[in-house]
Amino acid sequence: MDVNSGSIHVADDLVYEIVPLVEELAGAGVKERGAVCAVLREKASLSCSEEALGEAVDEILELEAAGQLFAPDLYENYVYDFKKRQTVVKALCLHIAHDCNLACKYCFAEEGEYHGRRALMSLEVGKKALDFLVASSGNRVNLEVDFFGGEPLMNWQVVKDLVEYGRSLEEPNNKKFRFTLTTNGVLLNDEILEFANREMANIVLSIDGRREVHDRMRPFRGGQGSYDLIVPKFKKVAKSRGQERYYVRGTFTRNNLDFSKDVLHLADLGFQQISVEPVVAGPEDDYSIREEDIPVLKEEYDTLAAEMLKRRKEGRGFNFFHFMIDLEGGPCVAKRLSGCGSGTEYLAVTPWGDLYPCHQFVGNEIFLMGNVEEGILRTDIRDEFKCCNVYAKEKCRKCFAKFYCSGGCAANSYNFHGNINDAYDVGCELERKRVECAIMLKVAEAYTEL
Repeated sequence: MDVNSGSIHVADDLVYEIVPLVEELAGAGVKERGAVCAVLREKASLSCSEEALGEAVDEILELEAAGQLFAPDLYENYVYDFKKRQTVVKALCLHIAHDCNLACKYCFAEEGEYHGRRALMSLEVGKKALDFLVASSGNRVNLEVDFFGGEPLMNWQVVKDLVEYGRSLEEPNNKKFRFTLTTNGVLLNDEILEFANREMANIVLSIDGRREVHDRMRPFRGGQGSYDLIVPKFKKVAKSRGQERYYVRGTFTRNNLDFSKDVLHLADLGFQQISVEPVVAGPEDDYSIREEDIPVLKEEYDTLAAEMLKRRKEGRGFNFFHFMIDLEGGPCVAKRLSGCGSGTEYLAVTPWGDLYPCHQFVGNEIFLMGNVEEGILRTDIRDEFKCCNVYAKEKCRKCFAKFYCSGGCAANSYNFHGNINDAYDVGCELERKRVECAIMLKVAEAYTEL
């Protein structure tokens, strides 16, 4: 990978060996073909013919001239303009219910309470949130609203009424709402599904994988498992949406380091849009991922990628969210540098209308930014998040995955290091592995098409 240009090259052993040497020579001003070949012969113990070496050097120098190798970093200066940009809000995470009917053991929301009291969002507060979004979105037409919890289906009538209200705002304000729903599925029924299929652009369905894995971490408050109740419902959702515009979304923990089996279990159930990701928890939690687990998890990602490739060739393919990568276009530069937009373009709204940078900061009053009636009151918090980017994080600067990861999660950084401009180290290791596997799959796919 040439990080700054985003180019991916498939190389033979000789080219792979000499690329870093040629880069070193280029940095020293040695770029003429003959001189490069001569220095390589002197410096490296290459068991190849002069012809093969010359061809390899020619290819490398041609790619450098085309800006596809050793490309300079053109983006660091660009990032300094971020703080000057006018901020528009384009997405809200509406905490429609600070309550839940499950007692998931790893829940950062404390069974929906978010370090506070149980509450359901009123229609009045929800309407003010949508009004705030329209008023704060500038000229942006497409706006996003995720109904989140706790469990949003515990406040379903308000969800429906807010969708209706949002639709009424579209034409007069030249806006288009994209609504999404995240649910554990316990209360899902035909009426809800019919409405969701009509109005929700995407549905996220929470399930961790195999029955024993899921029921261990996602039980009811009485301790009973929820797997058998939700699986038939989730299958119905996937089928009714034509295996598109949904994700089954799981979390793996130290209890199931063999998580590739859970991903494949979900695929075997017939789901084609799958996301299973590592739990983020402190060392005091017995289910947290630890540094010593990383080698095993990397092997799991390799196993999963190989099996996905095999299944694609057999016509049984499925999408795994963390292996989905666009090598030809992808997000714009601003997005690649600054990530999800938390605290600036994306905000979370509590049931009583408070604004936080994202759902994972909710309840930490240090990050209370304002409310839906008065808007953003703590512009200093917004400005701090504006400057949260891959160049503000020393750990990101030399990371090959920085333009795919965009610096990682600000909440994870804060929770582990006390500031938003650090990085969650275990998460970084796993993200680099996921990017590596994603590129492998994309390259394999390209070769299959040739």
